[in-house]
Amino acid sequence: MFVHASIRVSDMDNSIAFYEKFLNMKLLNRREIPENQAEIAFLQDRQAKGALLELTFYQDQKKFIQADYENRLFDHLAFQVENMGKTLDAMRTQGVTITDEPYRLSPKGSLLAFIEDPDGTLIELIEKA
Repeated sequence: MFVHASIRVSDMDNSIAFYEKFLNMKLLNRREIPENQAEIAFLQDRQAKGALLELTFYQDQKKFIQADYENRLFDHLAFQVENMGKTLDAMRTQGVTITDEPYRLSPKGSLLAFIEDPDGTLIELIEKA
């Protein structure tokens, strides 16, 4: 069973707010890990249906640079949204980077778009057909 995925963040408060506000996630817990000089937070969708997302902040990490798209090892996270237009409009007003405007892979397929979180992690948005 898949349990969670972890991504590094540069500002824990900012990242939690982003995932709660735009992607309907709920903070389950947040704690310091002194042994690693880190802080972690676990979030899950509000219906508690999906796997957990772990946000990890390392206090000693000085550089926070995403590789160019072609050189990334981690590709993306994916989230289902109810209304792509409303979701993207809300994100635009807050300056969220939209890397790929909505499109369909087939005429009757789901609507897809890609954005970046505050640290440049690529996120696929899916509005089911």
